[in-house]
Amino acid sequence: MLAPPWIPIPPRGYGGVERVIDLLTEELVRRGHEVTLFASPGTRSRARVRSVLGHPQPDKIEMSLYAADHVSAAFDGIAQGAPSGNAYDIVHDHSGFTAFAFAHRLETPLVQTLHGPFTRATRAFYRRHGHKAAAIAISRYQAGRAPRELSIVGVVPNPVVAADYPFREKKSGTVLWMGRMEADKGPQRAIAAARKAGVPLVLAGPVQPHQQEFFDTEVAPHVDGEAVTYAGEVGGARRLRLFSRAAALLMPIRWPEPFGLVMAEAMACGTPVIAFPQGAAPEVVDDGRTGFLVRDEDEMAAAVLRLGEIAPAECRSTVEERYDVGPVGDAYERAYGRVIDRVPISP
Repeated sequence: MLAPPWIPIPPRGYGGVERVIDLLTEELVRRGHEVTLFASPGTRSRARVRSVLGHPQPDKIEMSLYAADHVSAAFDGIAQGAPSGNAYDIVHDHSGFTAFAFAHRLETPLVQTLHGPFTRATRAFYRRHGHKAAAIAISRYQAGRAPRELSIVGVVPNPVVAADYPFREKKSGTVLWMGRMEADKGPQRAIAAARKAGVPLVLAGPVQPHQQEFFDTEVAPHVDGEAVTYAGEVGGARRLRLFSRAAALLMPIRWPEPFGLVMAEAMACGTPVIAFPQGAAPEVVDDGRTGFLVRDEDEMAAAVLRLGEIAPAECRSTVEERYDVGPVGDAYERAYGRVIDRVPISP
């Protein structure tokens, strides 16, 4: 399992990819697989952990120096084989573009989970390098936008462990927004929708250095501790409390979200999701059953007033059926088998 070098696993706060890697790795170990996790220093796992860099690099995300150093050293370790003396059957990459671009240099087959959206630049990358490895999409929406040169061997959503999320039938009167403080993620639109609906809003998530100006101009002026509260970056029990107590999670996104793990996390707590129908949101949210799909802030505000139509138990059961780590683990094992057996897959 090849993780990015930036943040230890499991993440203490924000870290969607790292949370997915943690859950999947633990599930594979539980199933009896021998797993080596190449990850940032400070990582804890029941798998064998190999941290090839001296320090985590949370402030250097996507800097090629550290990505190349991490992947190159991991490839050296992969070539040496597993601690048992056996060769690895498969490399599951989550680390970005470097490992995929050089996957043909490994004797071990590599499959990459596609954690990001397809853009003009990434489509060009996968057209050029798609023959070197296989890929797993995290939604049908994402898979449908892959270039034909890239072999998609499965569509597997990001997992949660539903049992780890406290189910709560009775909700507070507060709605929640959680994510990175970026315009495309829509905290400013969540503020507008909550104000129109007349309900308090809690915002939660990190403000990274390049997001500070947006936060200072579009978000901070509205934070008063009553109508709008900013909880900062949250993790652990506090994060679960926010999900479980919220009347709804607001997802007013304006970008091609390839999955949206926070939606599954909220629903695991019995909390409905009100989302714009961008990216994979229509796959995750069953309109009228586990939340609502709306076009703008006005419709989002109106949907807040309809939350009594949604049964929290429906939200929870949907997550258990689709996104729990058990069925997700089954789907990944099937995808691994296709790659190991080198089953031809139509791009």
